[in-house]
Amino acid sequence: VQLQAFGGGLVQAGGSLRLSCAASGRTLSGYTVGWFRQAPGKEREFVTGIRWNGSQYYGDSVKGRFTISRDLDKRTVYLQMNSLKLEDTAVYFCAAGSRIILSALGDAPSYDYWGQGTLVTVSS
Repeated sequence: VQLQAFGGGLVQAGGSLRLSCAASGRTLSGYTVGWFRQAPGKEREFVTGIRWNGSQYYGDSVKGRFTISRDLDKRTVYLQMNSLKLEDTAVYFCAAGSRIILSALGDAPSYDYWGQGTLVTVSS
């Protein structure tokens, strides 16, 4: 599976942005797809994930503001980000894995495939 993340950009605090993660080479059916982010000088952080069965999970810092969704026909997973804060500034990565247990959903090493990342900058 090859992943490409796009949709990042510059947005003011309080604004919204939608990221997309497009897959090629294989359908996303049966895969767990996650979004991670990494801010300068910080470790990669789990943002959200959607499992093969459609169940969704969110990191505490984005609950109630971000929504993950998918369109299997388009082989695309979306990350809708609302009420953006300065601290949401980071490079956002999408990743996919086929055998990720629930307890490992937030662990980056659990994922087999990674996109190249897209930069989200939130300004005041």
